[in-house]
Amino acid sequence: MLPFYYYDIYDNGTGERIGKISIRIGHNYHSYYNGHIGYEIDEPYRGNSYSYHGIRLVVAVARAHQMKSLYLTCKVSNVASRKIIERTHATLQEVAKIPRDCFFWHEGIEDYCIYLLRL
Repeated sequence: MLPFYYYDIYDNGTGERIGKISIRIGHNYHSYYNGHIGYEIDEPYRGNSYSYHGIRLVVAVARAHQMKSLYLTCKVSNVASRKIIERTHATLQEVAKIPRDCFFWHEGIEDYCIYLLRL
């Protein structure tokens, strides 16, 4: 397991918590499939680019740890996340089946898009 940072995301205007984002530091077998950044925006706040701006902020954390690249991943069916990731200028490396020995594999798991973001 990689060390990570976890942040809540708040609306600047209201101070209300609207989601969360995390970044894993370092690289290992699982980070290729699971990605380095995980985010979730509460449903009423989706569609406002909060995830994109969150990614831009946590990239600074990766740079502070001298990371040169990050993997960003999402399920093939998650069109919104794919658009967000592509907006960061990450490049699609492959659409992959998650291997059985990957910690988050389960029966029926969907294929994942694996993107590389060079820092």
